[in-house]
Amino acid sequence: MTRNRWTIPLVLAVTVFVHYLDRNNLAIVLPQVAREFGWDDRQIGHYGNLLLGAFYLTFGVAQVILSPLAERWGVKRSLMASVVGFSVCTMLFYPLGGSLGALIALRLLLGAAESVHMPMNSALVGRWFAPHERGRANSIYVAGILVALAVAPLIVVPLAERFGWRATFLLLGAAGMAVSLPLVVRCISDQPPDWQPSQGSGARLHLADALRAYGARDPLAFWLYLAAGVCNAFCVFGILNWLPSYLNRTRGIPFGELSLPLFGVFIAGTAGVFFWAYWGDRTGRRVPFASAGLLLAGLCVLLTAYVDANAMVIALLALGVFLQSSFNAQEFATLQGMLPAERVGAGTGLYNGTTVLLGGVGGSFIPGTLVALTGDFQAGILSVAVGAWLVSLLLSALALRQSRAK
Repeated sequence: MTRNRWTIPLVLAVTVFVHYLDRNNLAIVLPQVAREFGWDDRQIGHYGNLLLGAFYLTFGVAQVILSPLAERWGVKRSLMASVVGFSVCTMLFYPLGGSLGALIALRLLLGAAESVHMPMNSALVGRWFAPHERGRANSIYVAGILVALAVAPLIVVPLAERFGWRATFLLLGAAGMAVSLPLVVRCISDQPPDWQPSQGSGARLHLADALRAYGARDPLAFWLYLAAGVCNAFCVFGILNWLPSYLNRTRGIPFGELSLPLFGVFIAGTAGVFFWAYWGDRTGRRVPFASAGLLLAGLCVLLTAYVDANAMVIALLALGVFLQSSFNAQEFATLQGMLPAERVGAGTGLYNGTTVLLGGVGGSFIPGTLVALTGDFQAGILSVAVGAWLVSLLLSALALRQSRAK
């Protein structure tokens, strides 16, 4: 039994760090993969679509389907199975990643393996923490995402330069499982001793449960928030998937020198998550904060097209990621407040799976298609600004609905 409940999000942060390191490593080494396979810029856009989008396809579909089953099977057991699955998949890139077809297959497998991880994290926080604490509890493990994004280039780029990208994947998968799995076994418990699900929560799940958003207090608000989440995921994964190639091919930063620029951009997001989570918990104004943040984040991305100095471009992107984290910091806390406690895992799986399926695939394909059509990575990055403004618009509508409901 976990003695200190705040240990739980700390352990989840470690598992999320490993999760995102394994997920995003291919985007980081994509310039190196392209050189090895002899791809030009248009081919990077075309084949990158397939490689990066494949993960989000299975990640989203499997999450929607498997999360309710995983929550019923056991949150801790499902979390352990996910950690083992995505670690092994990452290691398999070393012996099997010699062709485009094999890489796509492995990315599909990785997406399925990682699918139930975040919903189980959300279920744990929903069970262990009160509503006024959830922003901070979620922010601790969500920060694992941003720390991974910030330090991944510092880890992956030197390793790939020294050993090659396939051996790097082998090392990352093995090390990640060796660190995170024992922590989950030792420190995670499914629920507090006094936690009781509501009557009927163990009933068989039907499609109607998903359509009714698993008992959400306001299903229409849930679906409106999900639409905002789709657009936010488009922004997040558009930047994650294409920023390294944009800085390398458009801004002329050599692959071996990408670590510090990427670190600067994503460490700003880490700071933003804690900043916005604190104010979200303190004021309860989670949705308005996120709406304003995404409006300004889109402006920052737009301005990169009018700036020549690389330092200024990186500063604008860092500020944009800081502002965009206003959504990430509140995302799961807002969702947990919409759902009954015993259905948080299932509802998060429906939400996160759909947002990643549509937004994640879109964040791979839309910028990649623009690059393939124009040969210009700037066009792909600018599409993120449009996504950010759509998030802001949808959240404004949700804030209006919530204010009227009060």
